[in-house]
Formats: sequence, structure tokens, C-alpha cells
Amino acid sequence: MGSSKRAFALRSRAWFDNPDNPGMTALYLERYLNFGLTLDELRNSGKPIIGIAQTGSDLSPCNRHHVELASRVRDGIRDAGGIPMEFPVHPIQETGKRPTAALDRNLTYLGLVEVLYGYPLDGVVLTTGCDKTTPAMLMGAATVDLPSIVLSGGPMLNGYYGGGLAGSGTVVWFARQELAAGRIDYDEFLDMVASSAPSPGHCNTMGTALSMNAMAEALGMSLPGCAAIPAPYRERAQMAYATGRRIVDMVHEDLRPSQIMTRAAFENAIVAASALGASTNCPPHVNAIARHMGVDLPIEDWDSIGYEIPLLVNLMPAGEYLGEEFHRAGGVQAVLAQLLAAGKLHGDVRTVSGKTMAQDLAPAKIKDERVIKTYASPMLHQSGFAVLSGNLFDAAVMKTSVISAAFRERYLQNPNDPDAFEGRAIVFEGPEDYHERINDPSLAMDADCILFIRGTGPVGYPGAAEVVNMLPPDELVKQGITLLPCVGDGRQSGTSGSPSILNASPEAAVGGGLALLKTGDRVRIDLAKRRADMLISDDELAARRAAWKPPELEHQTPWQELQRAKVGQLSSGACLDFAVKYQRISITKGIPRDNH
Repeated sequence: MGSSKRAFALRSRAWFDNPDNPGMTALYLERYLNFGLTLDELRNSGKPIIGIAQTGSDLSPCNRHHVELASRVRDGIRDAGGIPMEFPVHPIQETGKRPTAALDRNLTYLGLVEVLYGYPLDGVVLTTGCDKTTPAMLMGAATVDLPSIVLSGGPMLNGYYGGGLAGSGTVVWFARQELAAGRIDYDEFLDMVASSAPSPGHCNTMGTALSMNAMAEALGMSLPGCAAIPAPYRERAQMAYATGRRIVDMVHEDLRPSQIMTRAAFENAIVAASALGASTNCPPHVNAIARHMGVDLPIEDWDSIGYEIPLLVNLMPAGEYLGEEFHRAGGVQAVLAQLLAAGKLHGDVRTVSGKTMAQDLAPAKIKDERVIKTYASPMLHQSGFAVLSGNLFDAAVMKTSVISAAFRERYLQNPNDPDAFEGRAIVFEGPEDYHERINDPSLAMDADCILFIRGTGPVGYPGAAEVVNMLPPDELVKQGITLLPCVGDGRQSGTSGSPSILNASPEAAVGGGLALLKTGDRVRIDLAKRRADMLISDDELAARRAAWKPPELEHQTPWQELQRAKVGQLSSGACLDFAVKYQRISITKGIPRDNH
């Protein structure tokens, strides 16, 4: 129920200049004056009120520099004739939050929706960086549908160790192998991993952070070139200023997310993700944004639209370079321009620039073909996500751009059974069980085993943990076998080069097929047919199903209990399913009721 039937040129006028209700207008105005704003600014200027959704804090180190960047955003807003109002966002730090930052994405989304809808804001700058800050911000913007624009924080500078590049996240998985093989000790392990974080910013590999900020640019929700600028570069502060200026014009133009994040824009994002070698976390996050935008985007679209797209970006973990080189080579715009020229993008979609994607991309070009390849001469000719199904799950995702030559030779090049392999299942009940038993000699693991982990999805963990990329037993690592096929109902860091099968839906905790698997079962993975099956009889499968009982889940916090009760599966975005029906609420629900 709205508080007034009056039509306001700016939404914030319903708070600050409503002659139909002078008592409430006075009440709203007086408290916003107490830190120095004037009646003239808020009431008579006609200036839009622009929110700055601040994701930076000491608890969110990958986004912390947004605290400083906000001053340039404010400058841009003021110079364009707006009034900035910065507000805090619930922190999400991938490497800091237990049990997993995925638990907080939906919580942050809910908080942002309440701020954007319930406060006197005409538009908002969404500050993003660490993995889940980007989808949480875009989910909230989609739901409320105020004019919104993304300001990415940018990747860290290059890290170095022993004379070579140390990519954030990616170096962790390499160091883990070195430690397991006995080639480094604990202190060396810590030094090696720490070397990858030399400056402010998020992951400098094509992990989930850079991938999702690239998705924001591919969706048209950030200014051209925004995603890849390294955090300490002067261009990052310049982009903050330009973003602040642009959001004011967007308010005057009434340019909203619903006009930008269309079905065609989401198709562009899928194509871009494949060409970038983007994170396996992109499908659930992008699908979640699409659901809140009211766009139908089944998980199978990631395969049908993006699988045949070539890999154009030579960035860790699928390549050899890091974020600084990616930016200098032309960044996301250079990649999108190649895709547009090849006829793989919808160039007529609108972006926050006020132009079409094709217009935005007109000046873009590749500046270093070692880092960004042409469409005609890619790193790989097929690099998209394969979406599998079978009696183990209805849907799971495999990132094909990180299938190494050694993995392909060992598992996918049997001339009698191409692109398929079978193995003995080794099943772990979560990461604690994995760490406790991975070196158990009684499991008799060899190169023909497939590692499974369950109880790690949105309900089971809770929040879906990044634990599927499991290292083989130390003895196998010492023999040079550093990867075994891994399958799970959790997620995997986008910085990992493991070609795992993950995001399995439905998860084991809600009765998905993984719940019925036993150690010792034979499993067949057939990429050509997109199948993943335990090789047991229908009768045995039915008997296991009849005997299965849901696990008893322990909630550690109220939010864990609430999220578990309402969250969906990774294949459909792991959204709070009840929340998806709330769409474009700034339009459909009007102005909220008065508070006194």
C-alpha cells in the first residue's frame, strides 16, 4: 500500500517534498539535516538522491578500497547534480566467512532490497568486488528496479613467487600439491599463498570475483571497461567518478535494470563466460539474477548457448596470465568485441551507458594477443560449460576450459569409449570426512577412482561450500597424479583448475541421487551424452531410495535455519524461492507507507 497517490518527478520527493502530508515531510527532512545537509538541497533543488551501496569494510578486505573510492563516486554524483547518500551493506568475504560466504549472498540481497525500497533513493551505485557481492547487488537491483549501476573494485596487482606469477587462489591449489608431495613445508606453504595478495583488490585470476564483475559488464550493468581495471590503478578512481556522474543521468533518463538485463543480455553473459574461461560459480549466480529479474534462464542454456564458444582469454586458471595483463590487453570489452564481430552477441541490447552494446564496443580492440586471442585463433575451440544429468543428479556443471591435456589423455581418450570414463566411487560426507580419510590406505585409491563429496549444498552445508576440488591422496600426488575426477553437490573456487563436476542438483541433503551412492559403486561419466550415472540396477536404486532418511541438520544461527527452510538448489540459482515473486517493486508496489 502506497503512502500517497501523488505522482512525484523523483521518488525521493515523496519523503522530502510532499505538500499533501506536511507533517511527515517535516519529520523526514529534519533528521537528514543533522549532519549538514540543507533544506534547500533536499526540498527545492530537484536533485536526485543517489545511494552508494558500500560493500567495503575491514571484514571484506577484497572490497575495502571502496571505502576510499566512494569519495570519487560522491564527486561524480555532486558534479552531475545529485546528492550522494552512502550506506553499509552486509559484508561478504569469500575467504573470511564461516561456514561459507554463500550463506550470506541471499541475506545481503534481502537487506539491500529493504534499503533500496524503503529509503528516499532515486538511484544507486552498487559497489562490487569479492565473489558474491556482485550477484547480491544485482539481485537486489533487479528486485527493486531503481536506476542502478555497478562499480567494480578491480583485481589485485600481480603476485610473484620464486620469479613466477602467483595467481590468487590458483597458487593455493598448486601449493597444496607441493605440500602433499613433501616438496615444501608449512611455512613455505603460507609464504607461497600469501605472495598472491600484494595489493588492494579482489582475485587477479579469472576466479569468481573477476568472472562475476565481467558478467556485470557483459550484462550491460557497468560502464565499458569497468571490470578489469586493477584496484590500485588511477583509472579505477576515474571509473568511480564516471560511474557517479552517469547514475545521475540514468535517473533523469529513467533507465532501469529491467530495460538492460533482458533475456538477450543474459545470453550475452553466457557467451562471455565461456570466452573468458569464467568461474563455475557464474551459472548459479547469473541464474539467480535472472530469476529476480523475471527472465527465464534454465541451467541447460549454459550448455546449449555457451558450450561451443571458444576460449579467448589466457588467464589463470585456464591460462598463464593475471589481471594486470588482462586489463592492458583490452579487458572484457576486447573479448566482447571479438564475440560481437563473430555474430555471437546481441549488439542491440542497452547498457548503463545509455547506448547499445555494439556502440559501446566500437572502439574496443585487442592490445596483446598473448593474453586475449582473436575469435579465429582461440586458445580452445570449445570452452563452455557442460551440463550433465543422470541418476546421480538432475543437473550439474563441468567447466571444460580447464580440462588439461593430462586429464583428457587419462580419462577421455579411450578410442573404444571416447569422451567417457568409468571409475570406483570414493564417497566423503563433507570436507571434514574428506580431510580425515583421504589418506586412509584401506580405501586403496588409484587413478581409476572418482572422488565424491556430499552434504555440501545450499541446504546440507548450509550455503554450498567450495570443497569439490579435492586433492588425491598424498601417495598418488607423489607419483605425479595430481588430479582425480571430482563430483559433488557443493561448489568449487573459480580459481581452481580442476575440471570437477559440481553444483549437483538436487543435493544429497534433500534426497538427490548423490545421497544414494556408496563407496565402491561403479560410476560412468559420459561427456558426449552429458550423463553421470551410478552403475547399479533399478531395483537396487529403488531399495536405496526407500531406505534413505533425510539427515538431521544442526542450525548454528537463526539465519542458517531460515535459509535452509527457504533456499532452492544451485541449478536454479540457490535463491530464496519465495522471494522471486517480488519483481520491479519500486514500480509494482509504489511508495511504501509512511512510518509515523
